[in-house]
Amino acid sequence: MLDKKCFVLDLDGTVYLGDIPIPGTVDFILRHRDAIDFYFLSNNTSKAPATYIRKLERMGIPATLDHILSPVTPLVAHLREAGIRTVYPVGNRDFVACLRERMPELNVLPYDTSEGAEAVVLAYDTELTYEKLSHAALLLQRPEVAYLATHPDLVCPSPQGPLPDAGSFMSLFETATGRRPEHIFGKPDPAVLGALLQTYDRKDMVMIGDRLSTDKKLAENAGIDFILVLSGEAKASDLPGLERQPTLVVEHLGQLETL
Repeated sequence: MLDKKCFVLDLDGTVYLGDIPIPGTVDFILRHRDAIDFYFLSNNTSKAPATYIRKLERMGIPATLDHILSPVTPLVAHLREAGIRTVYPVGNRDFVACLRERMPELNVLPYDTSEGAEAVVLAYDTELTYEKLSHAALLLQRPEVAYLATHPDLVCPSPQGPLPDAGSFMSLFETATGRRPEHIFGKPDPAVLGALLQTYDRKDMVMIGDRLSTDKKLAENAGIDFILVLSGEAKASDLPGLERQPTLVVEHLGQLETL
């Protein structure tokens, strides 16, 4: 694994847990940053890429926007390809700002109005209100309105325990309206890896993460190796019975150097 050229790391549960860095992983990145290209991928659309950069820098990890991968990238590509010009967002202020920055021509409606929306875009909304739920639910009862979601995660890890994420919100909307998103971006859709799959040979890439349903599945869908770290969601007891095992299982990324 140390001969790989490109490491794609999940963030929460892999590099850190909430605001707490995972020392073995952080130390590994700092020791090998001159020999390995590190990219950071999170499905969490409640934070703008610049927020992740500042967080990584506080842990001593240098990063640039080019090394932060987000579901917003394939989402914007889809909106442009589909010709969608006006959306109603179920997302927080960071997400809306990021969406507007990535696609300046997009009309992102304010939360108190949904008139003219061509699509509902569901993200991880840490500022969710009943007003947003109401507007979105009424829009989703109109079949001509598209329904898009940034990622499928049911929960977001925190030091205190799992918190409801976009996948949980999807279940709420499905119960209320009978609809599921037509497109779900982010892990495990390999489109989130974007140009990396064209830049590196797949044999030179590895995905590192703490989730079987998104991180492991992304690696399988992209045809690259997968290292499961047991510092976040997945536990060793989850592994028996899996149809396909991870390439490696470690407590944290730093253990690679001891194998």
